[in-house]
Amino acid sequence: MVRVLVPLGTAMACRAGSITRMEDAEIPLAGGNASEAVVRVGDTVRKPWSESTPSVAEFLAHLRAQGIDVPAWRGRDDRGRQVLEHVPGDLAMHVRPLDAEALVRVGRMVRSIHDASVGFTSDTAAWDVLIPPPTSADLVCHNDLAPWNLVLGDRWVFIDWDGAGPSTRLWDLAYSAQAFAGLDAAQPVASAAERLRWFVDGYGATDDIRAALPMTMVHRATAMWALLRDANASGREPWASMFDNGHGAHWWAASEYIAAHLSAWTATLTGDA
Repeated sequence: MVRVLVPLGTAMACRAGSITRMEDAEIPLAGGNASEAVVRVGDTVRKPWSESTPSVAEFLAHLRAQGIDVPAWRGRDDRGRQVLEHVPGDLAMHVRPLDAEALVRVGRMVRSIHDASVGFTSDTAAWDVLIPPPTSADLVCHNDLAPWNLVLGDRWVFIDWDGAGPSTRLWDLAYSAQAFAGLDAAQPVASAAERLRWFVDGYGATDDIRAALPMTMVHRATAMWALLRDANASGREPWASMFDNGHGAHWWAASEYIAAHLSAWTATLTGDA
């Protein structure tokens, strides 16, 4: 028998005659819809490197310098993957529905991210924005500030910034508001409108944004459906499979639901029916 001496405080795992330190083991991470090849290694997350990674890393550094709590970017590992801080906690999508206090807090988080992004530029200027805004971009945004990208724990932190890039405050907010308020046919209109108001009040939206938000949510949900439809036609994964697996139907139904009740969203946000 061969005895292996393990230093105190070092966790080990034995598998097929090999010994691997637990802090070096790769644990696949699930939860998102496009998280293939994302793993946890100790207190870090390893993700594929892409052309936009340097620009995203610059953006994260800028936000951290502005006091925004985002995952720390830690460079590149020996396999060419980007390395980020692992933020412990549960995804908001698994602890929904968020109550009024939580929705106000998240709205404030989104506003602080937008405000901190003002003035950011990147010399590398390489981004991977899936759904560009219909108007000229005026801000670098996360572009997917949604319950599936918000970790709730000792810290509340938005993760998965790989799709960050030029957009607008309104376009980014429309997606986030729809997602956190849960504007879909499964929720009564009055309840959905109240949740929308909590979130937008937390954001501190201006009158102009409040007036434009309802129709922009329709356009943003429809654009998400169109992305999935086109990806399905071209075979672009993972969005092609997502279209077949119910996401296409979800976003089409969401866009119709939002459009059918524009007066309710307008009334709750502006006071005008």
